Amino acid sequence: MADKILLVDDEKDIVDLLEETLRKDAAYEIKKAHTGAEALSMCREFHPDVIILDIMLPDIDGLEICRQIRGFSYCSILFLSSRDDDIDKILGLSGGGDDYITKPFSPREVAFRVKAQLRRQKYQHSIPPQQEKLLPAGGLTIDSESCRVCKNGEEIELTGREFLLLSYMAENAGRIISKERLYEQVWGEYSSICDNTIMVHIRHIREKIEDNPSEPELLVTVKGLGYKLKKRND
Repeated sequence: MADKILLVDDEKDIVDLLEETLRKDAAYEIKKAHTGAEALSMCREFHPDVIILDIMLPDIDGLEICRQIRGFSYCSILFLSSRDDDIDKILGLSGGGDDYITKPFSPREVAFRVKAQLRRQKYQHSIPPQQEKLLPAGGLTIDSESCRVCKNGEEIELTGREFLLLSYMAENAGRIISKERLYEQVWGEYSSICDNTIMVHIRHIREKIEDNPSEPELLVTVKGLGYKLKKRND
């Protein structure tokens, strides 16, 4: 079955250029939308694997579209934007996006980034389903099949990216993991995300799993090296 790509931009030339490049790259099933309303409707019907989403649309802001999509889909979302400020990238990525591409861009680079997201998805799906297992810290449990995390028996709502980060750190509990390693494992090798992105996601996770996020006891920073999820007996 072909991977599904949804292209969303109000500039028809950009959508057509991306479609042409992607079709040369692989046998994707591609659909196009030019407004936010079309994108939301099409996403529910088409169930894309990857969405390339312009932030500046005429009817609905791309960040709001992303927020709504995250209510029913964990598909990869790659933002397109003419703004390259760090704050815009942080807002996009912390709001549920998986990558941020600044205009003007190289169509071939976009194609590589799409491949990276699809490869990451296939890797995640290739992991054999597991029974719910106890994470070695703070009474957390994670169900890798249903993507559910609980603390002391109560479910915690995480975004897809937060879940992947916490799962990877749980698999490596007690080890120090660098930002670069987290980028590679969770975002993919072609992601160009700013240094603050990991910090934002870690902060959001701490707000959900720590008793006192300002003084974390489970997910700690190791200055100059990275982050560590403590084992139960640390």
